[in-house]
Amino acid sequence: MSDDQCVFCEIVRGDVESSVVYDDADVLAFMDLRPVTPGHLLVVPKTHAAGLEDLDVEHGQKIWAVGQQLSRVLRRSGLRCDGINLFLADGEAAFQEVFHVHLHVFPRFAGDSFRIAADWRERARSELDGTAAVLRETLATLVT
Repeated sequence: MSDDQCVFCEIVRGDVESSVVYDDADVLAFMDLRPVTPGHLLVVPKTHAAGLEDLDVEHGQKIWAVGQQLSRVLRRSGLRCDGINLFLADGEAAFQEVFHVHLHVFPRFAGDSFRIAADWRERARSELDGTAAVLRETLATLVT
């Protein structure tokens, strides 16, 4: 998908309407059109990056820093907020729907509707150690 076909790029350019909460040279944060809870925000880099692998480290750090700042804002806003989720889906299998990196920041409270269904059972140490070894080997090939 090119930048001119990306709805978040259109929002960044001002071609599509949004309710902006935060705006600087690198990052834009706006209200999610389909919020999980009132106050649900999206934090996006202003440069197009389809997924995390496409995002440079500086913009990634900035997205998370702004997300943290907006978490404090949500807690102090008077909106119902007993907790915060920071959620980033990277790839279709992770339920990414808009292929422009975006961090969801949304308030949580008892009885809200957001759920992640998973197999949360405890794993054997040998399984965890084997997975850790594979990841360490891969990490070693990526570090320069």
